[in-house]
Amino acid sequence: MVKDIIYVHEPTDLQCGQAVIAMITGISVQTVCSELENERETKLAEMREYLGSHGIALSPRRLEAHSKAELPDTALLSLETPRCWHWSLYSHGTFYDPEHGVMNDFPECRRKYYWEMTDNEK
Repeated sequence: MVKDIIYVHEPTDLQCGQAVIAMITGISVQTVCSELENERETKLAEMREYLGSHGIALSPRRLEAHSKAELPDTALLSLETPRCWHWSLYSHGTFYDPEHGVMNDFPECRRKYYWEMTDNEK
């Protein structure tokens, strides 16, 4: 898992998941899309499998967050924004949102869910 995250803006409105994967792995969005064989919305199963193949584990259960204080060090976020459900990334106090940029708190959203991300032990 990349320790110094470099923000990646989603290339299209449908590639927030690929942008999150790119930020957490350091792999380009184009490569992620190619390897996933998907340039559209990503599903949790795709993200879990791809991240797992790159040494990153997602916690087994989705948990709801009401505030930033409830989040673990690094988390994959699923947010219900005013426009759609949206993937985002939280790491060590900072939100890296593929649509809204680097932020100190959640972007506007009604519901917030997360999965903790950790390096796989090999």
